[in-house]
Amino acid sequence: MALAHEIVVNGNFRIKPVELPEDSLEKRVKDIVHKAFWDCLSVQLSEDPPAYDHAIKLLGEIKETLLSFLLPGHTRLRNQIREVLDLDLIQQEAEHGALDISKLAEFIIGMMGTLCAPARDEEVNKLKDIKEIVPLFRAMFSVLGLMKVDMANFAVSSIRPHLMQQSVEYERKKFQELLEKQPNALDFVTQWLEEAAGDLADRTCGRALPAGGGAAGSGDAPVPVPVPDAAAVQDRAYLRLLRWDHLRRPFPETVLMDQARFQELQLQLEHLTILGAVLLVTFSVAAPGVSSQADFAEKLKMTVQILLTDMHLPSFHLEDSLTAIGEKVCVEVSSRLSLCGFSPLTADQETALKGQIQAVASPDDPVRRIVDARILTFLETCLASGHQKPLPTVPGGLGPVHKELEELAVKFVRLVNYNKMVFSPYYDATLRKILVGP
Repeated sequence: MALAHEIVVNGNFRIKPVELPEDSLEKRVKDIVHKAFWDCLSVQLSEDPPAYDHAIKLLGEIKETLLSFLLPGHTRLRNQIREVLDLDLIQQEAEHGALDISKLAEFIIGMMGTLCAPARDEEVNKLKDIKEIVPLFRAMFSVLGLMKVDMANFAVSSIRPHLMQQSVEYERKKFQELLEKQPNALDFVTQWLEEAAGDLADRTCGRALPAGGGAAGSGDAPVPVPVPDAAAVQDRAYLRLLRWDHLRRPFPETVLMDQARFQELQLQLEHLTILGAVLLVTFSVAAPGVSSQADFAEKLKMTVQILLTDMHLPSFHLEDSLTAIGEKVCVEVSSRLSLCGFSPLTADQETALKGQIQAVASPDDPVRRIVDARILTFLETCLASGHQKPLPTVPGGLGPVHKELEELAVKFVRLVNYNKMVFSPYYDATLRKILVGP
C-alpha cells in the first residue's frame, strides 16, 4: 500500500541502489563476506585442473538475471541466452576440460550491452578491459545490480498510469483491511477532526455573539450556533497538519503515509512566512518608486532566501540570520534609493528597519502573524475552490512571494485532494458522529 501510494503521489519516485555508510558494521560485514566469496572462486579456478562448480552457479545466476530483463516479445534473445548459457552443456565442457570462461564472459558482456539502459553503456564497456576472470565476474555482478535497479524503475514508470486509475480503490481497500484487524485505527483521525470542528465552532461563536461581545440579556432569545460544514471542517483539519507537533503528537492514521510530505510543506510554510514578513517590512520602509521595481524586489528576495537556506537544520539560529539579513537589506535599499535619485536611509531609519526585521523572529510579531494568517487563508481558499483554475488571487502584501506561495498551494492542494478521494468515506462517517451525533 505504501509503495503504491508513493509511486502515485511522488512523480519523481525512483528505486535507488543501497549504499551503506563506510564506517557502518553492516558495510564491514558485507565487505568481509564478499571478499571471502570471491576468494573462494579464485581458489577454485586456480586449482589444477580448475574446479568450475562455483563459477557455473554464478553463470546460472547471470543467465536468470539476463532473462528477467527480457520483455515477452524478445523471443530471439531469450533463445540465444538459453542456448549459450546452457548449464548442462557448460557442465559437460567443464568435465572434459573444454570450458572457455572468457568466451562466455564475452557473450554476457555483449548481451548486457544490448539490454542495458543508455546510461549504463560506459560501465558495460569498461568490463571489456578486465582480463582476469574473478575481477570480471565481480564487476559484471555489480553492473547487473545497477541494471536491476534500472529495470525496476522502468517497471515503476510503466505501472504508474495504471496505478493512477486504480490507486484510490486499492488504498481504500487496504486501509479497510487494516481497520478490520485494528478497530481503533481511526482514533487519531477522530481526535484530529474533533479539534478542527472545535476551531470552526469557536470562530462561528465569535461571529454569532451580540454586537457588544457580551452575553445576551435574560430576555433575549439565545443566539443559535450553526453546525460547521463538514467540508469546511476537513479543510480546517488539513491546515492543522501544517502546524503539527510531530515530536509530541501521533499523526492521524489516514495521512500517516504522507507525514514526511506534510512536514516538508510545514517547513516551506515557515520559511515562506519569514521571507514574506521580512519583505513586507522592507518594502513598507523603502520609497514606493523603489519597492515597485520588479528587478529590485526579486534581487532582495533572493538575498533573503540565501540567508534563510539552512532554516530546516537544527543548527540554524533565526535571530542570527535575521541580524545578517537586516544588515544586508539596509545596504541594498540605500544603494537602490541612491541609484534612483532618492536619499539613502538615515541612521534612524536603518535602526528601525533592522529592529523590525529582527522582531520577525518571534511568532507573536504582528507582521509575521499577519503574513501567516494571510497565507493560511489563501491555502484554505484554494482547498475550498477544489480543482478550479486559476488559483485565487494572492492576498495583499504577499505579491513579492506570489510564485513561491502558489507553488506551495499547488503541492498542498494536490496532496489533500488525493487524500480526500481515498479516505472521504471514513471522514464523512466520523464527521457525522462529531457534528450531528450518533
